Amino acid sequence: MSAAPAPVAGRLSFLDRYLALWILAAMAAGLGLGRLVPGLGDGLARVTVAGVSLPIALGLLVMMYPVLAKVRYDRLDVVTRDRPLLVWSLVLNWIIGPALMFALAWIFLPDLPEYRTGLIIVGLARCIAMVIIWNDLACGHREAAAVLVAVNSVFQVLAFGLLGWFYLDLLPGLLGLATTGLDISAWEIARSVLIFLGIPLAAGFLTRRLGEKTRGRDWYETKLIPRIGPFALYGLLFTIVVLFALQGDAITSKPVDVARIALPLLVYFALMWAGSMAIGRAAGLDHPKTTTLAFTAAGNNFELAIAVAIATFGATSGQALAGVVGPLIEVPVLIGLVHVALRARRYFPQPTPTRAVPAAATEGTAHV
Repeated sequence: MSAAPAPVAGRLSFLDRYLALWILAAMAAGLGLGRLVPGLGDGLARVTVAGVSLPIALGLLVMMYPVLAKVRYDRLDVVTRDRPLLVWSLVLNWIIGPALMFALAWIFLPDLPEYRTGLIIVGLARCIAMVIIWNDLACGHREAAAVLVAVNSVFQVLAFGLLGWFYLDLLPGLLGLATTGLDISAWEIARSVLIFLGIPLAAGFLTRRLGEKTRGRDWYETKLIPRIGPFALYGLLFTIVVLFALQGDAITSKPVDVARIALPLLVYFALMWAGSMAIGRAAGLDHPKTTTLAFTAAGNNFELAIAVAIATFGATSGQALAGVVGPLIEVPVLIGLVHVALRARRYFPQPTPTRAVPAAATEGTAHV
């Protein structure tokens, strides 16, 4: 398929073409509902299963399933052999990302310890969910995204607690700064990963395996994928409404605090995304893989960050508010960067022919 930016917009559905508008409307609707409907946020917060918000989990599962059903799992070995992509992803996600957020939190919020701690927790929670959507919209490499998300999931379970201790207790103590404890078990993190990634990944894999086995790949990618594709955006919009309804009152009643939390987040997303794109370009990666590298590095697992903040510090804490402000800034910023990524294709090597997919499979959210 052509890499020229202009034809892409013409092939988008009505929903895709005005996605930024729908996302802003969903954010406004969630904030408005949380502010205007008494007790709505508390009611939604109580709808949990094993500590996991059922409405948010439902939205995320609906959002991720169609995209993971589009992944060609028989091509994953090509991605796993791409050592520069895997190495740079690990470095960006687990060394540079947390360190950058730690530095920005202390630079911008030295007098607000609760918000500062919340931001550091956001920086530790590497993205495993919504990044799937941004990557697909930006014509990233689906198979690479699946591999990097899986790698992040493993590291999330193994490293989150250790990094939390390092950045909230050990390092501040060594630097003579205030320290904060973080009480979170590996099982709680593993449970989040299993729910938000494991379920849709298994469903997507089985759907492709059974669909291709019974009806063939051509039917699967030209008939089934266009039908289920739009549900990814429906799930995204539903998740955004619920998420912002949960904290609508807190966000709208503290505009100055929200602005102070937003500033380091804006700097973080800009530096991580632009730096990752530059690294991918310097490493000789093509545009789809570089785009995947950038979005998996810049995005954060706000579901886990919010859950950890609430479990450790309480639902009304400043740490929890900082976690909620994360997607408030991340969603519009990354959807804007989707458009930047699409326009940047001319500056990267062209992907190999095996990257191509049937044109009929590019409708809905999968216009790659």
